[in-house]
Amino acid sequence: MYRIISGKWKAKKIAAPKNFDVRPTTDFAKEALFSILENTYDMQSISVLDLFAGIGSITLEFASRGCQDVTSVEMNPKHTSFINSTAAELDMSLQVNTQRGDVFDWLKKFRNNKSYEIVFADAPFETEEKKYHELLSLVLKNKYLKPNGILIVEHQSRLKLDHPNYKFTRKYGNVSFSFYEPYQETEMEAETENSDITE
Repeated sequence: MYRIISGKWKAKKIAAPKNFDVRPTTDFAKEALFSILENTYDMQSISVLDLFAGIGSITLEFASRGCQDVTSVEMNPKHTSFINSTAAELDMSLQVNTQRGDVFDWLKKFRNNKSYEIVFADAPFETEEKKYHELLSLVLKNKYLKPNGILIVEHQSRLKLDHPNYKFTRKYGNVSFSFYEPYQETEMEAETENSDITE
């Protein structure tokens, strides 16, 4: 079970079937995360990509807070079905677009297709460090982030996921959120493109 922290469905408890093997982000960590995000973004005007969406704890939190464009990627068909049925029950179906598939395959398939202000990734806790780095590379190198966007990776606090685009980490017990910024076009790249245009 998890709880929607704020927004239209504040304090709403979401109970998943007991046979679901899931680990929703804790209320404490989720509240802290959204406090950071709401200081930067207007929830009603952004696009969000929720990777490893599980049973929708983060997806439905964004939707409850007014986000109109949340794409959720989750491999387990029971979980995607649960997200869809819960979104319908809470009148969020138009806000939530659920995609069933392996996150890594999905990111390769839809590269450079759409950009988001926020990409959130909560991979299974047993995920190997090299897979986290593959995830960072797939998101950051394929224009999944808008210029003002942010990638947030939830992971075990003992992991340190260094990357040139790393900004900061917030730790909440065993869980940490690491934040990464999009690649910025360098002046040299811009000059090269400008010279190509003038020629």
